[in-house]
Amino acid sequence: MGKEGSPKHYNQLDSKRNRLTWIFGVSGLCILSYIMGSWKTAPYTTTNQSDTYSKVGCDVASTQSSSTTTQSSSSETPSTLDFSSHHHIEINSPSGMQEFPPCDMKFSEYTPCQDQVRGRRFDRNMLKYRERHCPTKDELIYCLIPAPPKYKTPFKWPQSRDYAWYDNIPHKELSIEKAIQNWIQVEGDKFRFPGGGTMFPRGADAYIDDINELIPLKSGNIRTAIDTGCGVASWGAYLLKRDIIAMSFAPRDTHEAQVQFALERGVPAMIGIMGSQRIPYPARAFDMAHCSRCLIPWGKLDGMYLIEVDRVLKPGGYWILSGPPIRWKTYWRGWERTQEDLKQEQDEIEEVAKSICWKKVIEKGDLAIWQKPINHKECIQSRRVIKTPHICQSDNHDMAWYTDMEKCITPLPEVSSSGQVAGGALEKWPSRAFATPPRISSGSIPTITPEIFQKDNDLWRDRVAHYKHVLPLQQGKYRNVMDMNAYLGGFAAALLKYPVWVMNVVSPNSDHDTLGAIYERGFIGTYHDWCEAFSTYPRTYDLIHAGGIFNIYQDRCNITLILLEMDRILRPEGSAIFREPVELLLKIKSITEAMKWNSKIIDHESGPFNPEKILVADKTYWTGQATPNKN
Repeated sequence: MGKEGSPKHYNQLDSKRNRLTWIFGVSGLCILSYIMGSWKTAPYTTTNQSDTYSKVGCDVASTQSSSTTTQSSSSETPSTLDFSSHHHIEINSPSGMQEFPPCDMKFSEYTPCQDQVRGRRFDRNMLKYRERHCPTKDELIYCLIPAPPKYKTPFKWPQSRDYAWYDNIPHKELSIEKAIQNWIQVEGDKFRFPGGGTMFPRGADAYIDDINELIPLKSGNIRTAIDTGCGVASWGAYLLKRDIIAMSFAPRDTHEAQVQFALERGVPAMIGIMGSQRIPYPARAFDMAHCSRCLIPWGKLDGMYLIEVDRVLKPGGYWILSGPPIRWKTYWRGWERTQEDLKQEQDEIEEVAKSICWKKVIEKGDLAIWQKPINHKECIQSRRVIKTPHICQSDNHDMAWYTDMEKCITPLPEVSSSGQVAGGALEKWPSRAFATPPRISSGSIPTITPEIFQKDNDLWRDRVAHYKHVLPLQQGKYRNVMDMNAYLGGFAAALLKYPVWVMNVVSPNSDHDTLGAIYERGFIGTYHDWCEAFSTYPRTYDLIHAGGIFNIYQDRCNITLILLEMDRILRPEGSAIFREPVELLLKIKSITEAMKWNSKIIDHESGPFNPEKILVADKTYWTGQATPNKN
């Protein structure tokens, strides 16, 4: 009895009673919170939604395009994330519209910064009128560029190298104008590309074999090339099977849609011209440069155009010339020029090449080949005798965005011996793709170390493995790929096993100029400021990767215009990947939905706790309406 009535016993009873009271109280609060939460999140409708704000959902569209229905429904596929009940995002659309209308059909092949009508306002001297001239603020359009009425999904690579649908690029001009030269032929509802060219009547394959007999194309030492005045890019198309990737460019001129044909074939190309400004590539970028009757006056203007080729050629790189004036003694009548005129042109080219320290390797048949020295030890000494062109004193050798060409030799990095390759020797392809680029190993790019480079490769291997669950990378849907913010080219490297090529884009305003390192890896790319339109035709890319690009540009220009530009250059049923913090990603998603894209947000490859998310979007198929025949 004494024990049962002790204070200790009463304390135990009070403790048990208090514990039960606490448990029941907490349970009651949980039930009440659940009921209140269910009431607050119940569906509701409103008929007076603000024009400025809209509720942003992350649901996957119920109707998917025909090309995406073949994607795997594996349990590994990242689930769609829904932020719709928590976020209201302001839509910064200039017109205040929730949807963008289609443009008039006259804009079907609109190239904003190479518009031929606008170009007429500019000086014809040095072809300045064909250089980039972007629309002013008053000339910008806020509509969706329409595809031709009968647009079809392009042929898959490698069939696309030889065939394209006529309805996708309804231009017969080249098939008529270049009929004898076999550039392109019309066969029913298709174009066929026989691989011909002005200076290779036996076809590009045989022409490249002729080059291979003069310089080693299969050794792995030559990986990147540039083709000036490329036509429909047959030279670049047939180099691809030899593991050489060419950056082909041609102006938008009377030879209608050359670059558009090249990209429709799945061959790298850009609209561009050698005029008054540097071509948008870094110094020491290409292993080989090529001109086949490209009509560039190489010997004029104090050799400025050949000096520009020298800037972008790597040490030891080759320049190949065919067409006038090479072999002029045989062809002068067909070219309708005098022997004296052609001889003078060749003499001028030979003199410029010698003055910039090139060595003529060989002239055989229709081909002449020169080689740039591996360093400038002897070239610097020769300036005592050859006064012009002098060695450039400025340090902006890679700068090539709206930068005027110079009539001075771009200096190569210093070497300690005459047999040393300036800037560092490169690995043979394909080892070059994952070897540390010399610009990084030498410390030329501040803060980027070999360790950072290797970590970036590992990062992109994981990212592409993550993308495989939501994109049909192995099914041939994608061929032309763009990385809008390429950094070190890790995305391109991770895609090497797929049948794609990547246009690596680096901003000229970037803190670190990494494009030169990308070229040293054996990939291609260009400088570009995304506040302006890209130098390509509409519907020329199948997949666009936009990693962190909007976080960079959102304070510099209107992101709606960047998204409209992405819509312009993306093919119907093409895809885009965005990587941004979720708040910005939701704003992007709302604009893509106004552009008729289907999209979903998925988790970062590292898991759901990473604040960065991924938006995967597909451009839907739609076309413009045929223009009625007034007659």
